[in-house]
Amino acid sequence: MRTTFCLAAVLAAATPAATAVAAAQLSTTGNGAPSGTHFNLNIIGVSHGKNANANLASGNVIFVGLGTRDVAVTTKILLSQSAPGVFEVLDKDGTDGEASFSLPAPGSYTVWARALGTPGGKAKITTCATNLSLSDVGVICSTQNEVFVRGTGKSGFRNVTPALTTITLDPVADAAAVTACGGTTVTLFDPCLQGFFWQYDNNGLKLLHIRFYPNPA
Repeated sequence: MRTTFCLAAVLAAATPAATAVAAAQLSTTGNGAPSGTHFNLNIIGVSHGKNANANLASGNVIFVGLGTRDVAVTTKILLSQSAPGVFEVLDKDGTDGEASFSLPAPGSYTVWARALGTPGGKAKITTCATNLSLSDVGVICSTQNEVFVRGTGKSGFRNVTPALTTITLDPVADAAAVTACGGTTVTLFDPCLQGFFWQYDNNGLKLLHIRFYPNPA
């Protein structure tokens, strides 16, 4: 399912008064996330593989292995660049180890997430890249990540934009990539690296709810 943001066009065509109202709607809500137009992505942990029709499931969802508190199941969510404002799940079934999601290059949106489902589970997302434009092909993962723990009580969103849209390189272990990329921070889809993906390590989290909000015009 493909979703295209039209908020920027609406704001551009609005009167000053309407623009002020639209901007006010982007203030933080009671659940910690901004309000306003957004794209929803639900990453659902399941204890068994989906059937061959998993990609026919409705909604913007990705199924991943559930894992347990003691043993994590790792899924690669392959990332590809889409047109501005377009977010789309390309492969929903990650229970085979890989899923696929397309999103625009960073800069025009923010990313917010929260853990839901039965209390007790947790998951970690790390942005990585493969097939480097260097002589030594391998995998590089960011030194920064986001860990989501489902505790008891209300679960609030938090801004996870940096961790899900950039890779922070280790200046020693990733010295060659630092040289090729011109620094230790690499933005998603920077051509100095290739094959970007989110590494999703699941320790029993049944639902991670992610939202993508367009930046105010």
